Amino acid sequence: MKRQRYTLNDVAEYAGVSYQTVSRVVNNHPSVSPKTRARVQKVIRELGYHPNKVAKSLVANQSNTLAIMTFGMNHYGPTQMVLNTERAAKNLGYDLIFSNINEPTYDQIRKALSSLIGRQVDGILAISPVVGITYEEMLELCWDIPIVQIDPQLGLEVPSVIVDQKYGSRIITEHLINLGHQKIAEISGPLNWFGAIARHEQWLETMHEAGLTPMMSVEGDWSANSGYEAARKLLMEDPGFTALVVGNDQMTLGAIYALYQHNLSVPGDVSVVGFDDIPESAFFSPPLTTVKQDFNQLGEIGVKYLLERIHNPDTPIEQHVILPKLIVRQSTKTPSLHEQYPVQKANS
Repeated sequence: MKRQRYTLNDVAEYAGVSYQTVSRVVNNHPSVSPKTRARVQKVIRELGYHPNKVAKSLVANQSNTLAIMTFGMNHYGPTQMVLNTERAAKNLGYDLIFSNINEPTYDQIRKALSSLIGRQVDGILAISPVVGITYEEMLELCWDIPIVQIDPQLGLEVPSVIVDQKYGSRIITEHLINLGHQKIAEISGPLNWFGAIARHEQWLETMHEAGLTPMMSVEGDWSANSGYEAARKLLMEDPGFTALVVGNDQMTLGAIYALYQHNLSVPGDVSVVGFDDIPESAFFSPPLTTVKQDFNQLGEIGVKYLLERIHNPDTPIEQHVILPKLIVRQSTKTPSLHEQYPVQKANS
């Protein structure tokens, strides 16, 4: 049997108040006495009444709905960005819908934005971690709907919020150098991602600034398997490292396993660091030294900045930058004297 759908008039009749009074309660207007408000809210709960958001949006010319377009939801970073953005939006009374694209091509982004715009959203947050179309191109596709980019390239003069990946790479590399490591290799993330590019370039720069020669770097794809294969390649082709900088924690998991297979201990023979501080990193063997990105802050600032631009189009265009933090655990230590000599390749 189909359940009856009650209206605002039904609530008013059951509560013995006017239509206008119910409307004020639903919209949280202050000019309702606590006793009347409580009575109306009780009836709303008993009837299971839900306000018609479509009708409200037509009156207010605002849907109270934000959209998020993202790429790479199979990876930790973008997933955390979406979850924390949704939490921030709901805390501020907004619904959030999202569209995940498989490839960051102009055509896929155009279709995703067109679909989101058709759902009458008030503004769009675009998670933009990879090299793709520009902010200006997205703005043209969005017409007059405000858009804020999340995680684009550092230094862009567009409405955006980022974690400073270069700073994170610097502090984790300096941590190893300050421990006494001179022979430091790297496993980078995929170098079409802005974050991976920034971390890789800063690793090189920090090594050169310290007067050290960077050892071999191998590109991974963020997965544990790619970290494992990249570490095996390093051990076969350039095995002289005493420390290993890895582009994210997931790849670090595979890299540590490859080191163990070559009879190398962490951090006894090789110190290893990651990036992200995923929940599991504290339970790696050994617990992982890494860089923590504050995705909660990223979501909060992104949503608040978008709302500012929705309500005031003259809000200054800027890039909000969040600094990550170094988390030191047991996967790094000062190199022993024998570790100043190249790590030998294991017999295979």
